[in-house]
Amino acid sequence: MKKKVDYYVLDVFTDQKFKGNQLSVVYIEEQLELEQYYDIAREFGYSETSFVNYSAAEKVFSVRSFTPANFEITGAGHNLLGAVCLAILKKWDIFREQNGQAWVLMAGEKIPLKISERDGIPYVGMKQRPAEIMVTVPSGVIAEAIGLDAEDLTLNDWNINIVKTEVGHLMVPIKNSEFLNKAVLSKSLLKEASSKFGFEGCYLFTTEHGKNEFLAETRFFNPSIGIDEDPATGTAAGPLTGYLENLGYAEKNQSYRILQGAHVRRPSVIEAEVVDDGIWISGSSIIVMEGVMYLD
Repeated sequence: MKKKVDYYVLDVFTDQKFKGNQLSVVYIEEQLELEQYYDIAREFGYSETSFVNYSAAEKVFSVRSFTPANFEITGAGHNLLGAVCLAILKKWDIFREQNGQAWVLMAGEKIPLKISERDGIPYVGMKQRPAEIMVTVPSGVIAEAIGLDAEDLTLNDWNINIVKTEVGHLMVPIKNSEFLNKAVLSKSLLKEASSKFGFEGCYLFTTEHGKNEFLAETRFFNPSIGIDEDPATGTAAGPLTGYLENLGYAEKNQSYRILQGAHVRRPSVIEAEVVDDGIWISGSSIIVMEGVMYLD
């Protein structure tokens, strides 16, 4: 008999089909060989594929995520949000052994969750660590890598900094939405800068976008792990909100909305809130496909 697994495709950080960030989720009864994770992630071809299972022995829902470039993602972003929303939408009782605070296991690490509902759609919050502001990167290096001039990377005299909650991403302030949309990725130059300065992805953002409902409008590039442009990146939205709070532009204990993906016609809305002991990243997801995959 052929070995088979169920799979699902969701649009994440949206409440509408065909918007947000696409995520494939595969339900497995037991862990696979590493090459199988790689092969399946490449087969789907989305920026990330999450593999989920419920361990009755450990009494926890666990998630592992991989990119098509054979890279395992350890941060809590759309890869985790979509997996948890799927479990809720399919009525999998993944929190039955937990009292009080809901949580899941992501790459071996406990991730606290907040579960709610809006207009009949599950809304999930994932808690990241407090933002850690690290290295400042020269504007000339990054400007060349994204096809802009150094003067286009000026916004309120803010520096270009690596900021980390789950993962160290580069926060790049952009003068306004016109220049944000003009940015063009040079994979080789950004990979070179990433290796030299020690960041993973590059998060372009502007607060000068003319959309009052959003804290910032953003774009995300991460060619080092096979992501040219991502429509929604929770692991970058957390650091950005923490960075803006550190700069005095955002406040603690206030929920903000971040717009990403508009440039690639998959608009996504990420909610973020800085609290004393971390940053909550929240959103919803919609199932758009489901089926069966044969492994042999």
